[in-house]
Amino acid sequence: MKRIKIGSKEVIHFIGIGGIGMSGLAQIMKVMGFKIQGSDINTNRNIDNCKNLKIKVYIGHKKHNLNKVTIIVKSTAIKKNNPEIIQAIKNKIPIYDRAEMLANVISLKKNIIITGSHGKTTTTSLIGKILTEAKLDPTIINGGVINSLKNNAKLGKGEWSTVEADESDGSFLKLPINYSIVTNLDYEHIDYYKSFKNLENSFIKFINKTPPIGKVALCIDDKNILKIIKKIDIKNYITYGFSSKSDYQILNLKLNYNHSRFDLKIKNFKGKKILIKNFKLNLMGRHNISNAAGAITISLNLGINPNIIKKALDNYSGVQRRMTKVFTKNLNDYYDDYAHHPTEIMSVLKSVKDVSGEKKIISIFQPHRFSRVLSLEKEFSKSFKYADTVLLCPIYAAGERKDKKYNELKFAKSIAKLSKVNVVIVNDKKQILRYLSRNIYSDEIIIGMGAGSISQWIRDFKNEL
Repeated sequence: MKRIKIGSKEVIHFIGIGGIGMSGLAQIMKVMGFKIQGSDINTNRNIDNCKNLKIKVYIGHKKHNLNKVTIIVKSTAIKKNNPEIIQAIKNKIPIYDRAEMLANVISLKKNIIITGSHGKTTTTSLIGKILTEAKLDPTIINGGVINSLKNNAKLGKGEWSTVEADESDGSFLKLPINYSIVTNLDYEHIDYYKSFKNLENSFIKFINKTPPIGKVALCIDDKNILKIIKKIDIKNYITYGFSSKSDYQILNLKLNYNHSRFDLKIKNFKGKKILIKNFKLNLMGRHNISNAAGAITISLNLGINPNIIKKALDNYSGVQRRMTKVFTKNLNDYYDDYAHHPTEIMSVLKSVKDVSGEKKIISIFQPHRFSRVLSLEKEFSKSFKYADTVLLCPIYAAGERKDKKYNELKFAKSIAKLSKVNVVIVNDKKQILRYLSRNIYSDEIIIGMGAGSISQWIRDFKNEL
């Protein structure tokens, strides 16, 4: 880890402060007493949270934003031709990636680092809730807004921090670890890693970073985690999941529309086999029970009483954009979810199908990035089989150029064929509204899915339908 010396007179400027990770770190450092400011292209809720802490935010990247700035922190989304980066280089202002600065900030704490292709945001917030319930007052840095905090970050006075680690650009390898969780490993971010083998190797390096006095919890329901276990050098890992081979095994799962119940069988807890009964979590879906099991596994190894863990899970209010219920109208429930990868889409739709009975499920899907859709087109096409209808929106490019290889009609036909579902192509928000007003009756479930503007669209529908 590169040590960064920060004096009290430093002015730290965050380029891309509106990102969920950047805004969280900026707020933590502001509360710590540092002089923080930032810039971004557009305003959003993350920037509103920064402004609530009196952080000055410039809209637009301009070189004059750097007057009096002495340190730059940049998002990985920021390109070399950004005018503020150019000006910083010209003025010889030190530039650090978010992960480098985050590593320095949390080096003063005992850290629980959570990573994985899916589920890390929920798992991080669950551990944060458990540590809070145990009166350990943790620092929390999460990849989603935690409903109970109305924010994604909190500076605690306690010695522990729980941090979501981003594997998308390899930056998770820069963070100091005491305990860690790896939820799963999926085919994702190959644009950065160039091959799945390189991605696997990075996860192996992350796991091997866990020190002998710590523990890493691995979900062995995931076939890729099971595969890389054979290549891990350390011995201080523990496993969790539904698998009978797990050290911490989920049993007796009961799924309901508003909550789930389950037991946890532990092969070796203080030298004994034990069964902890009747955990209740206010989330639906096997994937969320798996996330909870990971959080419980680490919490028990920290010595937290099972009854405190149960109370925390029972009071857990979730994370925004993770099957967040936005509104109900004409007996129809409208949800917002961040799912933008085939595995996530399949998990969310199955979890709803398992508890929804005869209700129809409509997925409004906004694909995210041309590169992701083209590399996983077949997997996407298979992932909607638990829906009744899919409204296919234009791709949210997220800065990518339009790729001529992408054919929307071909993609729609592939989804219809492989998922055996009705697919309707919609060109914009108005067409979605028109379809919903003409085709949705009552007692149906509508889920906006994707990492782009779909989240705001769903919220707008509350007043527009």
